[in-house]
Amino acid sequence: MKLGFATYKDKVMGCWAGKNIGGVLGAPFEGKRQVNDISFYTQDLSMGPPPNDDLDLQIIWLAAVERYGRNVNASVLGEYWLSYCIPNWVEYGTGKANLRAGLQPPLSGLIDNTYKDSCGCYIRSEIWACLAPGNPDLAARYAYEDAIVDHEGEGMYGEIFFAALQSAAFVESDKRTLIDIALSYIPEESATAKAILKALECYDKHTDFREARIQIHNTAPGTFGIQSGTLSEIPVEGNEGMETGAPGFDAPENVAFTIAGWLYGGEDFGRSLCMAVACGEDTDCTCATLGAVLGIIAGASGLPEEWTAPLDDKIATLCIDKTSGGIWVPSTVTELTERVMKAAPGFLGQDICDIFAEGGMTIECKEGKALYCSRTTDYLPKINGNGKDEALPIRELCSLSPYVVRYSFPAFNLMVDYENSVFFKAGEERKVKVTVTNSHTMRQQQWARITVYMPSGVELKNGRAFTLPLNNLYGSKAEAEIVFNADMFDGGRLEFIIEVSLEGRHSSGAVKVTLMREA
Repeated sequence: MKLGFATYKDKVMGCWAGKNIGGVLGAPFEGKRQVNDISFYTQDLSMGPPPNDDLDLQIIWLAAVERYGRNVNASVLGEYWLSYCIPNWVEYGTGKANLRAGLQPPLSGLIDNTYKDSCGCYIRSEIWACLAPGNPDLAARYAYEDAIVDHEGEGMYGEIFFAALQSAAFVESDKRTLIDIALSYIPEESATAKAILKALECYDKHTDFREARIQIHNTAPGTFGIQSGTLSEIPVEGNEGMETGAPGFDAPENVAFTIAGWLYGGEDFGRSLCMAVACGEDTDCTCATLGAVLGIIAGASGLPEEWTAPLDDKIATLCIDKTSGGIWVPSTVTELTERVMKAAPGFLGQDICDIFAEGGMTIECKEGKALYCSRTTDYLPKINGNGKDEALPIRELCSLSPYVVRYSFPAFNLMVDYENSVFFKAGEERKVKVTVTNSHTMRQQQWARITVYMPSGVELKNGRAFTLPLNNLYGSKAEAEIVFNADMFDGGRLEFIIEVSLEGRHSSGAVKVTLMREA
Protein backbone atom coordinates (compact mmCIF):
# COMPACT_ATOMS: atom_id res chain seq x y z
CA MET A 1 0.00 0.00 0.00
CA LYS A 2 1.05 3.61 -0.51
CA LEU A 3 1.31 6.20 2.24
CA GLY A 4 0.39 9.64 0.91
CA PHE A 5 2.25 12.86 1.67
CA ALA A 6 -0.43 14.50 3.83
CA THR A 7 -1.04 11.38 5.94
CA TYR A 8 2.69 10.81 6.38
CA LYS A 9 3.22 14.38 7.55
CA ASP A 10 0.31 14.23 9.97
CA LYS A 11 1.57 11.00 11.53
CA VAL A 12 5.20 12.13 11.83
CA MET A 13 4.06 15.33 13.50
CA GLY A 14 1.78 13.27 15.74
CA CYS A 15 4.72 11.08 16.71
CA TRP A 16 6.89 13.97 17.90
CA ALA A 17 4.02 15.84 19.52
CA GLY A 18 2.99 12.70 21.40
CA LYS A 19 6.58 12.04 22.40
CA ASN A 20 6.90 15.58 23.72
CA ILE A 21 3.64 15.35 25.67
CA GLY A 22 4.56 12.04 27.29
CA GLY A 23 8.07 13.13 28.21
CA VAL A 24 6.80 16.27 29.91
CA LEU A 25 4.00 14.43 31.71
CA GLY A 26 6.21 11.65 33.06
CA ALA A 27 9.39 13.60 33.89
CA PRO A 28 8.49 14.68 37.48
CA PHE A 29 8.02 11.04 38.54
CA GLU A 30 11.11 9.53 36.90
CA GLY A 31 13.13 7.15 39.06
CA LYS A 32 10.51 6.65 41.77
CA ARG A 33 9.11 3.27 42.81
CA GLN A 34 5.56 4.25 43.60
CA VAL A 35 2.06 4.32 42.13
CA ASN A 36 1.48 7.79 40.66
CA ASP A 37 -2.10 9.05 40.61
CA ILE A 38 -2.28 11.89 38.07
CA SER A 39 -4.65 13.06 35.38
CA PHE A 40 -2.73 15.94 33.70
CA TYR A 41 0.55 17.84 33.64
CA THR A 42 1.86 18.69 37.10
CA GLN A 43 4.49 21.29 36.06
CA ASP A 44 4.16 25.01 35.43
CA LEU A 45 4.32 25.19 31.62
CA SER A 46 3.83 28.95 31.31
CA MET A 47 7.46 29.31 30.18
CA GLY A 48 7.26 26.36 27.77
CA PRO A 49 8.08 22.66 28.18
CA PRO A 50 11.14 21.55 30.16
CA PRO A 51 13.90 19.74 28.23
CA ASN A 52 13.75 15.97 27.97
CA ASP A 53 16.44 13.65 26.63
CA ASP A 54 13.92 11.12 25.30
CA LEU A 55 13.29 13.32 22.29
CA ASP A 56 16.38 15.42 21.81
CA LEU A 57 18.93 12.58 21.53
CA GLN A 58 17.23 11.50 18.31
CA ILE A 59 18.10 14.84 16.73
CA ILE A 60 21.74 13.67 16.80
CA TRP A 61 20.77 10.58 14.78
CA LEU A 62 18.75 12.73 12.37
CA ALA A 63 21.83 14.86 11.71
CA ALA A 64 23.79 11.68 10.86
CA VAL A 65 21.04 10.54 8.47
CA GLU A 66 20.96 13.97 6.80
CA ARG A 67 24.63 13.51 5.91
CA TYR A 68 24.93 9.74 5.32
CA GLY A 69 21.40 8.70 4.33
CA ARG A 70 20.81 4.96 4.21
CA ASN A 71 24.57 4.37 4.65
CA VAL A 72 24.35 5.32 8.31
CA ASN A 73 25.44 2.47 10.60
CA ALA A 74 26.59 1.85 14.17
CA SER A 75 30.09 3.13 13.44
CA VAL A 76 28.80 6.40 11.99
CA LEU A 77 26.33 6.81 14.86
CA GLY A 78 29.15 6.16 17.31
CA GLU A 79 31.13 9.06 15.86
CA TYR A 80 28.11 11.36 16.24
CA TRP A 81 27.55 10.06 19.77
CA LEU A 82 31.13 10.96 20.72
CA SER A 83 30.90 14.39 19.11
CA TYR A 84 27.46 15.61 20.14
CA CYS A 85 26.05 13.61 23.07
CA ILE A 86 26.74 15.52 26.30
CA PRO A 87 25.60 13.11 29.05
CA ASN A 88 27.87 10.51 30.57
CA TRP A 89 25.02 8.83 32.44
CA VAL A 90 25.67 5.13 33.08
CA GLU A 91 25.31 3.34 29.69
CA TYR A 92 25.89 6.54 27.69
CA GLY A 93 29.19 7.16 29.47
CA THR A 94 30.29 3.53 29.27
CA GLY A 95 29.48 3.37 25.57
CA LYS A 96 31.50 6.50 24.90
CA ALA A 97 34.42 5.25 26.99
CA ASN A 98 34.48 1.99 25.03
CA LEU A 99 34.34 3.82 21.69
CA ARG A 100 37.28 5.99 22.76
CA ALA A 101 39.19 2.83 23.69
CA GLY A 102 38.79 1.61 20.10
CA LEU A 103 36.03 -0.94 20.72
CA GLN A 104 33.62 -1.00 17.80
CA PRO A 105 29.88 -1.57 18.25
CA PRO A 106 28.50 -3.94 19.49
CA LEU A 107 31.53 -4.27 21.78
CA SER A 108 31.07 -0.62 22.80
CA GLY A 109 27.61 -1.41 24.16
CA LEU A 110 28.69 -4.61 25.91
CA ILE A 111 32.02 -4.31 27.69
CA ASP A 112 31.88 -3.30 31.37
CA ASN A 113 28.36 -1.98 30.79
CA THR A 114 26.19 -2.72 33.83
CA TYR A 115 23.36 -0.68 32.25
CA LYS A 116 23.42 -2.36 28.83
CA ASP A 117 19.90 -3.70 29.55
CA SER A 118 18.50 -0.33 30.61
CA CYS A 119 16.17 2.16 28.93
CA GLY A 120 18.51 4.59 27.18
CA CYS A 121 18.08 3.28 23.65
CA TYR A 122 14.45 2.17 23.43
CA ILE A 123 13.59 5.86 23.87
CA ARG A 124 15.34 6.49 20.52
CA SER A 125 13.15 4.24 18.35
CA GLU A 126 10.91 6.91 16.81
CA ILE A 127 13.46 8.39 14.41
CA TRP A 128 13.78 5.06 12.59
CA ALA A 129 10.02 4.48 12.50
CA CYS A 130 9.43 7.96 11.04
CA LEU A 131 12.16 7.48 8.44
CA ALA A 132 10.85 4.01 7.50
CA PRO A 133 7.05 4.22 7.90
CA GLY A 134 5.20 1.02 7.11
CA ASN A 135 8.53 -0.80 6.74
CA PRO A 136 9.18 -2.29 10.21
CA ASP A 137 11.99 -4.55 9.03
CA LEU A 138 13.94 -1.51 7.81
CA ALA A 139 13.13 0.54 10.91
CA ALA A 140 14.18 -2.32 13.19
CA ARG A 141 17.41 -2.85 11.24
CA TYR A 142 18.50 0.73 11.87
CA ALA A 143 17.27 0.56 15.47
CA TYR A 144 19.72 -2.33 15.89
CA GLU A 145 22.57 -0.19 14.56
CA ASP A 146 21.54 2.55 16.98
CA ALA A 147 21.15 0.30 20.02
CA ILE A 148 24.52 -1.47 19.85
CA VAL A 149 26.42 1.81 20.20
CA ASP A 150 25.71 1.86 23.96
CA HIS A 151 23.44 -1.12 24.78
CA GLU A 152 23.17 -4.86 24.32
CA GLY A 153 20.70 -7.62 25.06
CA GLU A 154 17.43 -6.51 26.63
CA GLY A 155 18.12 -2.82 26.10
CA MET A 156 18.59 -3.50 22.39
CA TYR A 157 15.46 -5.68 22.19
CA GLY A 158 13.38 -2.83 23.62
CA GLU A 159 14.41 -0.45 20.85
CA ILE A 160 13.91 -3.03 18.10
CA PHE A 161 10.47 -3.87 19.49
CA PHE A 162 9.27 -0.26 19.51
CA ALA A 163 10.86 0.68 16.17
CA ALA A 164 8.98 -2.18 14.51
CA LEU A 165 5.72 -1.36 16.33
CA GLN A 166 5.89 2.36 15.55
CA SER A 167 6.80 1.81 11.91
CA ALA A 168 3.88 -0.60 11.50
CA ALA A 169 1.60 1.94 13.26
CA PHE A 170 1.80 4.13 10.15
CA VAL A 171 -0.36 1.56 8.35
CA GLU A 172 -1.99 -0.49 11.15
CA SER A 173 -3.93 0.79 14.16
CA ASP A 174 -5.07 -2.33 16.04
CA LYS A 175 -3.00 -2.46 19.22
CA ARG A 176 -2.96 -6.26 19.56
CA THR A 177 -1.86 -6.66 15.95
CA LEU A 178 0.89 -4.06 16.41
CA ILE A 179 2.19 -5.74 19.56
CA ASP A 180 2.18 -9.11 17.78
CA ILE A 181 4.08 -7.68 14.82
CA ALA A 182 6.69 -6.10 17.09
CA LEU A 183 7.16 -9.29 19.13
CA SER A 184 8.09 -11.14 15.93
CA TYR A 185 11.27 -9.04 15.75
CA ILE A 186 12.76 -9.98 19.15
CA PRO A 187 13.75 -13.37 20.64
CA GLU A 188 10.83 -15.25 22.21
CA GLU A 189 12.98 -16.22 25.19
CA SER A 190 14.00 -12.63 25.99
CA ALA A 191 12.93 -11.05 29.28
CA THR A 192 11.45 -8.18 27.27
CA ALA A 193 9.11 -10.52 25.37
CA LYS A 194 8.14 -12.31 28.60
CA ALA A 195 7.33 -9.02 30.37
CA ILE A 196 5.20 -7.84 27.44
CA LEU A 197 3.32 -11.14 27.39
CA LYS A 198 2.73 -10.81 31.13
CA ALA A 199 1.15 -7.37 30.56
CA LEU A 200 -1.14 -8.90 27.92
CA GLU A 201 -2.00 -11.81 30.21
CA CYS A 202 -2.87 -9.52 33.12
CA TYR A 203 -5.11 -7.38 30.94
CA ASP A 204 -6.87 -10.39 29.40
CA LYS A 205 -7.50 -11.86 32.86
CA HIS A 206 -8.89 -8.52 34.11
CA THR A 207 -6.18 -8.38 36.76
CA ASP A 208 -6.38 -5.25 38.90
CA PHE A 209 -3.97 -2.62 37.54
CA ARG A 210 -1.94 -2.34 40.73
CA GLU A 211 -1.56 -6.09 40.92
CA ALA A 212 -0.66 -6.20 37.22
CA ARG A 213 2.11 -3.68 37.90
CA ILE A 214 3.63 -5.97 40.51
CA GLN A 215 3.30 -9.09 38.33
CA ILE A 216 4.96 -7.35 35.37
CA HIS A 217 7.78 -6.13 37.60
CA ASN A 218 8.41 -9.57 39.10
CA THR A 219 8.52 -11.16 35.64
CA ALA A 220 11.66 -9.11 34.91
CA PRO A 221 12.60 -7.17 38.09
CA GLY A 222 14.22 -3.82 37.39
CA THR A 223 15.89 -1.27 39.66
CA PHE A 224 15.26 2.07 37.97
CA GLY A 225 12.84 3.17 40.67
CA ILE A 226 15.34 2.61 43.50
CA GLN A 227 18.61 3.86 42.02
CA SER A 228 18.41 7.35 43.52
CA GLY A 229 17.96 6.32 47.16
CA THR A 230 18.77 3.68 49.76
CA LEU A 231 16.95 0.36 49.87
CA SER A 232 15.38 1.34 53.18
CA GLU A 233 13.77 4.39 51.56
CA ILE A 234 11.60 2.36 49.15
CA PRO A 235 7.95 2.99 50.09
CA VAL A 236 6.21 -0.13 51.37
CA GLU A 237 2.72 0.95 50.40
CA GLY A 238 1.92 -0.04 46.84
CA ASN A 239 5.16 -2.01 46.47
CA GLU A 240 4.28 -5.07 48.53
CA GLY A 241 5.85 -8.19 47.05
CA MET A 242 8.01 -6.36 44.49
CA GLU A 243 11.34 -8.09 44.05
CA THR A 244 14.70 -6.31 43.78
CA GLY A 245 16.39 -6.92 40.46
CA ALA A 246 19.96 -6.53 39.25
CA PRO A 247 21.36 -3.00 38.78
CA GLY A 248 20.66 -1.69 35.29
CA PHE A 249 18.21 -4.43 34.27
CA ASP A 250 15.49 -1.90 33.50
CA ALA A 251 14.28 -2.10 29.89
CA PRO A 252 12.06 -5.23 30.05
CA GLU A 253 9.64 -4.04 32.74
CA ASN A 254 9.54 -0.45 31.48
CA VAL A 255 8.77 -1.60 27.94
CA ALA A 256 5.98 -3.74 29.42
CA PHE A 257 4.72 -0.85 31.59
CA THR A 258 4.35 1.15 28.36
CA ILE A 259 2.24 -1.63 26.90
CA ALA A 260 0.24 -1.93 30.14
CA GLY A 261 -0.60 1.78 30.06
CA TRP A 262 -1.80 1.38 26.48
CA LEU A 263 -3.96 -1.62 27.30
CA TYR A 264 -5.45 -0.41 30.57
CA GLY A 265 -5.97 3.11 29.23
CA GLY A 266 -8.51 1.91 26.72
CA GLU A 267 -8.90 4.25 23.76
CA ASP A 268 -8.38 7.41 25.81
CA PHE A 269 -5.12 9.25 24.97
CA GLY A 270 -4.70 11.05 28.29
CA ARG A 271 -5.78 8.14 30.45
CA SER A 272 -3.35 5.79 28.65
CA LEU A 273 -0.41 8.12 29.31
CA CYS A 274 -1.39 8.57 32.94
CA MET A 275 -1.67 4.78 33.40
CA ALA A 276 1.88 4.40 32.09
CA VAL A 277 3.06 7.01 34.58
CA ALA A 278 1.14 5.26 37.34
CA CYS A 279 3.50 2.28 37.07
CA GLY A 280 6.43 4.34 38.31
CA GLU A 281 10.09 3.55 37.51
CA ASP A 282 11.30 5.25 34.26
CA THR A 283 8.12 7.27 33.78
CA ASP A 284 9.33 9.83 31.26
CA CYS A 285 10.52 6.98 29.00
CA THR A 286 7.38 4.87 29.28
CA CYS A 287 5.04 7.81 28.86
CA ALA A 288 7.00 9.48 26.03
CA THR A 289 7.21 6.24 24.05
CA LEU A 290 3.51 5.57 24.45
CA GLY A 291 2.73 9.17 23.48
CA ALA A 292 4.69 8.65 20.26
CA VAL A 293 2.83 5.41 19.45
CA LEU A 294 -0.56 7.03 20.01
CA GLY A 295 0.54 10.12 18.08
CA ILE A 296 1.46 8.04 15.02
CA ILE A 297 -1.85 6.21 15.08
CA ALA A 298 -3.99 9.32 15.58
CA GLY A 299 -1.85 11.82 13.68
CA ALA A 300 -1.28 15.31 14.99
CA SER A 301 -4.75 16.22 13.81
CA GLY A 302 -6.23 13.59 16.12
CA LEU A 303 -4.41 14.52 19.33
CA PRO A 304 -6.52 16.23 22.02
CA GLU A 305 -5.98 20.00 22.07
CA GLU A 306 -6.00 20.04 25.87
CA TRP A 307 -2.73 18.08 25.75
CA THR A 308 -1.05 19.83 22.80
CA ALA A 309 -1.92 23.45 23.61
CA PRO A 310 0.16 23.84 26.81
CA LEU A 311 3.34 22.84 24.94
CA ASP A 312 2.62 25.19 22.01
CA ASP A 313 4.59 23.04 19.51
CA LYS A 314 7.86 23.84 21.34
CA ILE A 315 10.81 21.49 21.89
CA ALA A 316 13.42 22.07 24.60
CA THR A 317 16.74 20.19 24.34
CA LEU A 318 19.14 19.14 27.06
CA CYS A 319 21.70 16.62 25.81
CA ILE A 320 23.03 18.00 22.52
CA ASP A 321 26.40 19.75 22.30
CA LYS A 322 25.64 22.90 20.33
CA THR A 323 29.11 24.42 20.75
CA SER A 324 30.93 22.31 18.15
CA GLY A 325 28.72 23.10 15.17
CA GLY A 326 27.44 20.49 12.76
CA ILE A 327 23.97 20.03 14.21
CA TRP A 328 21.01 22.30 13.68
CA VAL A 329 18.59 21.83 16.57
CA PRO A 330 14.90 22.39 15.75
CA SER A 331 12.89 24.43 18.24
CA THR A 332 9.44 23.09 17.35
CA VAL A 333 7.71 19.82 16.52
CA THR A 334 6.85 21.31 13.12
CA GLU A 335 10.51 22.00 12.29
CA LEU A 336 11.54 18.51 13.39
CA THR A 337 8.78 16.95 11.28
CA GLU A 338 9.82 18.88 8.18
CA ARG A 339 13.45 17.83 8.59
CA VAL A 340 12.54 14.17 8.94
CA MET A 341 10.40 14.35 5.82
CA LYS A 342 13.22 15.98 3.83
CA ALA A 343 15.62 13.21 4.89
CA ALA A 344 13.20 10.35 4.16
CA PRO A 345 13.60 10.09 0.34
CA GLY A 346 17.38 9.71 0.52
CA PHE A 347 17.09 7.31 3.42
CA LEU A 348 14.45 5.10 1.82
CA GLY A 349 15.70 5.15 -1.76
CA GLN A 350 13.70 5.33 -4.97
CA ASP A 351 12.46 1.74 -4.64
CA ILE A 352 10.36 2.76 -1.61
CA CYS A 353 9.86 6.51 -1.89
CA ASP A 354 8.42 8.22 -4.98
CA ILE A 355 9.04 11.95 -4.69
CA PHE A 356 7.39 12.66 -8.06
CA ALA A 357 4.06 10.98 -7.30
CA GLU A 358 0.96 12.88 -8.33
CA GLY A 359 -0.27 14.87 -5.34
CA GLY A 360 3.11 14.71 -3.59
CA MET A 361 5.57 12.16 -2.30
CA THR A 362 4.32 8.64 -1.57
CA ILE A 363 5.98 5.84 0.39
CA GLU A 364 5.52 2.17 -0.51
CA CYS A 365 4.55 0.38 2.72
CA LYS A 366 4.25 -3.25 3.72
CA GLU A 367 0.92 -4.62 4.82
CA GLY A 368 -0.55 -7.75 6.38
CA LYS A 369 1.88 -10.62 6.91
CA ALA A 370 4.69 -8.65 5.26
CA LEU A 371 4.84 -6.44 8.37
CA TYR A 372 6.14 -9.40 10.41
CA CYS A 373 9.81 -10.35 10.74
CA SER A 374 11.15 -12.74 8.10
CA ARG A 375 13.24 -15.84 8.92
CA THR A 376 16.27 -17.53 7.35
CA THR A 377 14.18 -20.71 7.16
CA ASP A 378 12.15 -19.02 4.45
CA TYR A 379 14.76 -20.39 2.00
CA LEU A 380 16.59 -23.68 1.63
CA PRO A 381 20.32 -23.29 2.45
CA LYS A 382 22.64 -23.43 -0.57
CA ILE A 383 19.78 -22.90 -3.02
CA ASN A 384 20.39 -20.49 -5.92
CA GLY A 385 20.89 -17.13 -4.22
CA ASN A 386 19.80 -14.86 -7.07
CA GLY A 387 16.96 -12.54 -6.09
CA LYS A 388 17.12 -13.44 -2.39
CA ASP A 389 17.94 -11.07 0.43
CA GLU A 390 20.99 -12.42 2.26
CA ALA A 391 20.64 -9.95 5.15
CA LEU A 392 20.04 -11.69 8.47
CA PRO A 393 16.45 -11.29 9.67
CA ILE A 394 16.28 -8.88 12.61
CA ARG A 395 15.43 -11.50 15.23
CA GLU A 396 18.51 -13.49 14.21
CA LEU A 397 20.67 -10.40 13.81
CA CYS A 398 19.98 -9.29 17.37
CA SER A 399 20.61 -12.87 18.56
CA LEU A 400 24.18 -12.80 17.22
CA SER A 401 26.91 -12.94 19.82
CA PRO A 402 27.65 -9.36 20.97
CA TYR A 403 31.31 -10.19 20.34
CA VAL A 404 30.67 -10.24 16.57
CA VAL A 405 31.57 -6.97 14.80
CA ARG A 406 30.15 -6.47 11.30
CA TYR A 407 31.57 -4.43 8.42
CA SER A 408 30.17 -3.68 4.97
CA PHE A 409 32.12 -3.06 1.75
CA PRO A 410 30.84 -2.65 -1.83
CA ALA A 411 31.36 -6.25 -2.98
CA PHE A 412 31.38 -8.18 0.30
CA ASN A 413 30.43 -8.14 3.97
CA LEU A 414 32.74 -9.08 6.81
CA MET A 415 32.20 -10.31 10.35
CA VAL A 416 34.92 -10.57 12.99
CA ASP A 417 34.08 -12.79 15.95
CA TYR A 418 36.13 -11.98 19.06
CA GLU A 419 35.00 -15.33 20.50
CA ASN A 420 33.57 -14.11 23.81
CA SER A 421 36.37 -11.83 24.97
CA VAL A 422 38.18 -8.57 24.15
CA PHE A 423 41.19 -9.67 26.22
CA PHE A 424 44.35 -11.64 25.53
CA LYS A 425 46.70 -13.28 28.01
CA ALA A 426 50.38 -14.17 27.76
CA GLY A 427 50.94 -17.92 27.55
CA GLU A 428 47.50 -18.63 26.14
CA GLU A 429 46.55 -19.32 22.54
CA ARG A 430 43.99 -16.80 21.22
CA LYS A 431 41.52 -17.19 18.34
CA VAL A 432 39.50 -14.76 16.23
CA LYS A 433 37.11 -15.96 13.51
CA VAL A 434 36.64 -14.11 10.19
CA THR A 435 33.55 -14.64 8.02
CA VAL A 436 33.15 -13.16 4.52
CA THR A 437 29.84 -13.13 2.63
CA ASN A 438 28.82 -11.71 -0.74
CA SER A 439 27.21 -8.29 -0.78
CA HIS A 440 23.48 -8.25 -1.45
CA THR A 441 23.76 -6.27 -4.70
CA MET A 442 26.99 -7.53 -6.31
CA ARG A 443 26.74 -11.23 -5.49
CA GLN A 444 28.78 -13.42 -7.83
CA GLN A 445 30.89 -16.55 -7.49
CA GLN A 446 34.17 -15.34 -6.00
CA TRP A 447 37.40 -16.31 -4.25
CA ALA A 448 38.11 -14.39 -1.07
CA ARG A 449 41.63 -13.61 0.12
CA ILE A 450 42.06 -12.95 3.87
CA THR A 451 45.41 -11.57 5.07
CA VAL A 452 46.44 -10.84 8.66
CA TYR A 453 49.02 -8.21 9.68
CA MET A 454 50.26 -8.70 13.25
CA PRO A 455 52.67 -6.51 15.25
CA SER A 456 56.09 -7.75 16.30
CA GLY A 457 56.01 -10.23 19.16
CA VAL A 458 52.85 -12.04 18.04
CA GLU A 459 53.19 -15.50 16.51
CA LEU A 460 50.55 -16.65 14.01
CA LYS A 461 49.99 -20.36 14.53
CA ASN A 462 48.12 -21.31 11.34
CA GLY A 463 49.42 -18.89 8.70
CA ARG A 464 48.87 -15.23 7.87
CA ALA A 465 46.87 -15.63 4.65
CA PHE A 466 43.92 -17.69 3.42
CA THR A 467 42.31 -17.95 -0.03
CA LEU A 468 38.83 -19.45 0.11
CA PRO A 469 35.90 -20.01 -2.29
CA LEU A 470 32.92 -17.69 -1.86
CA ASN A 471 29.89 -18.89 -3.78
CA ASN A 472 26.67 -16.96 -4.40
CA LEU A 473 24.33 -19.68 -3.17
CA TYR A 474 21.98 -18.77 -0.32
CA GLY A 475 23.88 -18.79 2.98
CA SER A 476 27.33 -19.27 1.42
CA LYS A 477 30.33 -17.83 3.25
CA ALA A 478 34.10 -18.03 3.48
CA GLU A 479 35.42 -18.56 7.02
CA ALA A 480 38.88 -18.62 8.55
CA GLU A 481 40.06 -18.86 12.14
CA ILE A 482 43.08 -16.77 13.06
CA VAL A 483 45.10 -18.48 15.79
CA PHE A 484 47.95 -16.66 17.50
CA ASN A 485 50.13 -16.44 20.60
CA ALA A 486 51.22 -13.11 22.11
CA ASP A 487 53.94 -14.42 24.46
CA MET A 488 56.59 -12.05 23.11
CA PHE A 489 54.29 -9.03 22.83
CA ASP A 490 54.82 -6.65 25.75
CA GLY A 491 52.14 -4.01 25.12
CA GLY A 492 48.94 -3.63 27.06
CA ARG A 493 46.86 -3.18 23.91
CA LEU A 494 47.15 -5.46 20.90
CA GLU A 495 45.97 -4.09 17.55
CA PHE A 496 46.21 -5.97 14.27
CA ILE A 497 44.79 -5.62 10.76
CA ILE A 498 42.64 -8.03 8.79
CA GLU A 499 42.51 -7.30 5.05
CA VAL A 500 39.94 -8.90 2.75
CA SER A 501 39.86 -8.75 -1.04
CA LEU A 502 38.10 -10.67 -3.79
CA GLU A 503 40.24 -12.18 -6.54
CA GLY A 504 39.86 -10.25 -9.79
CA ARG A 505 38.23 -7.18 -8.21
CA HIS A 506 39.98 -3.91 -7.50
CA SER A 507 38.34 -3.10 -4.15
CA SER A 508 39.42 -4.42 -0.78
CA GLY A 509 38.70 -3.68 2.84
CA ALA A 510 40.84 -3.59 5.97
CA VAL A 511 39.59 -3.59 9.56
CA LYS A 512 41.39 -3.23 12.88
CA VAL A 513 40.98 -5.71 15.72
CA THR A 514 41.68 -4.37 19.22
CA LEU A 515 42.39 -6.58 22.22
CA MET A 516 43.36 -5.58 25.77
CA ARG A 517 45.85 -7.46 27.97
CA GLU A 518 44.13 -9.30 30.79
CA ALA A 519 45.58 -8.41 34.19
